[in-house]
Amino acid sequence: MGEVRRAGADDAAAVAGLLHDFNTEFDTPTPGVAVLMRRLRTLLGDRDDDDLVALLHGDPPDALAVVSFRPNAWSDAPVALLDELYVRPDRRGRRIGHALLTAVEALAHARGGRQLEINVDGEDHDTRRFYEAHGYRHTEPGNSEPSYYYARQW
Repeated sequence: MGEVRRAGADDAAAVAGLLHDFNTEFDTPTPGVAVLMRRLRTLLGDRDDDDLVALLHGDPPDALAVVSFRPNAWSDAPVALLDELYVRPDRRGRRIGHALLTAVEALAHARGGRQLEINVDGEDHDTRRFYEAHGYRHTEPGNSEPSYYYARQW
């Protein structure tokens, strides 16, 4: 199945290409590979406390996960947010997504995190099924009401 590894600044082109392909596949706006590469070169590092981490699968990379970490008032450890998880269409069904999600969880645990947040579009039933099969719920522990994600751009 291949190995999952942490991306560094030298992997900015591969990460940018996969992110661009992800948004293109799902008809979501993308600033383009060049803009993403420029941003990623400054964001991707190798420090244990980096705010943004990308994990790659395969050589050449055929999948990625991007996770960001943020401080919060409720815990001494950061909260992890899985920003993106993408597997190229021709590589799906091979448990690559599972390998990436497992690696993200391990990374969050290693940083002392106790929570991983994931935002999924409501109509994206396949993705919701994937995360639910891995134990994720759209309700807070002890609560039966669904959680919602709100966003506003300006």
